[in-house]
Amino acid sequence: MCGICGVVQLDPEKPVPRNLLRAMTAALGHRGPDGEGLYLAGPVGLGHRRLAIIDLHTGHQPLSNEDRTLWVVCNGEIYNFRELRASLTKAGHRFATGSDTEVIVHAYEEYGDNCLEELNGMFAFALWDARRQKLLLARDRLGIKPLYYALLPGALVFASELKALLAHPEVPRRLDPTALRLYLALEYVPTPQAIFAGIRKLPAAHLLLCNRQGVQLRPYWNLSYNHDATPAPAASARQLRDLLRSTVRDHLLSDVPLGAFLSGGVDSTAVVALMREAVAGPLITSSIGFAEAAYNELPYARIAADRFQTQHHEETVSPRVAELLP
Repeated sequence: MCGICGVVQLDPEKPVPRNLLRAMTAALGHRGPDGEGLYLAGPVGLGHRRLAIIDLHTGHQPLSNEDRTLWVVCNGEIYNFRELRASLTKAGHRFATGSDTEVIVHAYEEYGDNCLEELNGMFAFALWDARRQKLLLARDRLGIKPLYYALLPGALVFASELKALLAHPEVPRRLDPTALRLYLALEYVPTPQAIFAGIRKLPAAHLLLCNRQGVQLRPYWNLSYNHDATPAPAASARQLRDLLRSTVRDHLLSDVPLGAFLSGGVDSTAVVALMREAVAGPLITSSIGFAEAAYNELPYARIAADRFQTQHHEETVSPRVAELLP
C-alpha cells in the first residue's frame, strides 16, 4: 500500500511550492514507511510514499523515462510487467530499474493514452508528460486502488486519500450534504462523490487528462457480458478454478514474504489452497477471532492452516479492542 499525491497549476508560470507538496506527501506517511520521493518542475509536483514490494533497492519513485520527460508515481502493482518489459525492450526501450512501475512510462511512450489497455493490475497512478504539458491520472479496472481529485480555481490536486488533499489550503473542508445522505442510507459514499464538497473519486476504469485546454474524464474499459453463453456446470467450475488459479499466481509477484488473511470460510481458504499450490516455501496466514462463539471462526481457520501447512497467527478481539491499537 503506497500513497501518491500531486498538484498541477493551471497557470504554467506559477510553481508548486515545495512545502505544500511535502505536507501533502507527509499526510500519506502511514501508507508508505519505506521511503518518500518528490518531483517538482515549475507548475507540477508529484509526491510518493513507498511500501516496497517489488525491486526493493532501485524502485524508488517518482520514476522517469530515459530523457526524463515523463514522470510517474504509482500505488499498486502491474501483474504483467515482466511480459510488458520484454516486449518494450524488444521495441527499443531501455529500463533503469526492475520496478513494475517503470513499465508505465515506457508503455506510455509506445502506446500513448492507450497504454492502459496493456496494463493488468491493481493501480492508481499519475503520469506527467513534460513535452505535452499534460497530466494523466488513471485507476485500475475494478477501482481496487483509491484516487481522489479536486479541481480548484487555479489547480488540479489529487491524492490516494482525502487527508492529503485537505493538506492543500485551498481545498474546502466542507461536507457534501448529498454524499452525507448517501452514506447514512448506504453506509458508503458511491463513486464519483466523496464526503467533502468539491472532491471527487476517479471512477474505476477511467482516466483523467489535464492540460492547458482543460480537464477531460473518460472511461478506457467497460465490462462486457455474454448473455447467450450457457456453459455446463462442470465447465463453469473448471473455468472458475482456472481464473482463480491465474489471478492468485498474478498476486504472488513479490520480493518480500507472502501472507494471507484466513477466516476459515470458503473464499479465503480457496485462496490459501491455491497459494500453497504455487508457493513451495513458507506461507504466512493470519486470523482474527472473537470472544462470542457465534462470530468466532478460528477453529475453521486452524483446520485450513494445518491442511496447507502455513505459519499461522491468531488474534482474538474483545470489546477492549482499543488496546490493540498502536
